[in-house]
Amino acid sequence: MNSEKIVNIAGYRFIDLCDRDELRQPFLATCEQLELKGTILLSPNGINFSLAGKQGSINSYIEFLESDKRFVGIPLKITYNDYQPFRRMLVRLKKEIIALGMDEIRPLDFTAPKIKPSEFKEILDNEEEVIVIDTRNDYETRVGLFKNAVDLNLETFKDFPEAIKELPSEYKKKSIVMYCTGGIRCEKASAVMLKEGFQNVKQLEGGILGYFDETDGSHWEGDCFVFDDRVAVDTKLNETEYAMCFACREPLTTEELNSPNYKIGEYCPYCVGKI
Repeated sequence: MNSEKIVNIAGYRFIDLCDRDELRQPFLATCEQLELKGTILLSPNGINFSLAGKQGSINSYIEFLESDKRFVGIPLKITYNDYQPFRRMLVRLKKEIIALGMDEIRPLDFTAPKIKPSEFKEILDNEEEVIVIDTRNDYETRVGLFKNAVDLNLETFKDFPEAIKELPSEYKKKSIVMYCTGGIRCEKASAVMLKEGFQNVKQLEGGILGYFDETDGSHWEGDCFVFDDRVAVDTKLNETEYAMCFACREPLTTEELNSPNYKIGEYCPYCVGKI
């Protein structure tokens, strides 16, 4: 590969796709022709994609995407790096583009309002009273999270509805801002919270990656886990030194890579003796 930077894009949209099955082959053929790699999820309720390739190929993909008026203007998270962070090109047909298991939760019909990263940072700068809730999985929050954020210790996103039932009852009247990596989980999670009686809920627009892109990243502690071979990025959206266990997919620090409980390709401190 030459020195041209690889462009990473991620985006999603909740929209009814009655023709989901027919969309798969055109998306796959286009991405393969453009030599893109990554994953596209298609469901009856929308599209979710994370792709990487050369700038010209990404431009051509967006042109193809927006040839369908239903996908015009999808907000994109864009980062750059020196190598292809995905290993293959997949287009998958799914029941949900982000699995929650609650058919009644449809962000297309009902979700919480968004708060811009700059507005959220101003709230944190001014130390205003706000409950910050992280909707991500436990292995993600271990890599980094907002200072003083509520970590629900989720094994999977499907655990979210039960986890919020354990929150103090007084939170239902508090100002709440929730966040995830790119925003998609909060579209559903915020609707669940509103359904459960939380009265003042907002979701961080663009998620953590949007916050890093639009602010100086202050109030964030650690790095941000991403779902590709980069493993994690810092507040400048640069790849960090985290690695991933090939056996259990846990993110690993340099210290954990040097542990006697780590053997490349076989086990790490999180799965040794369990696999």
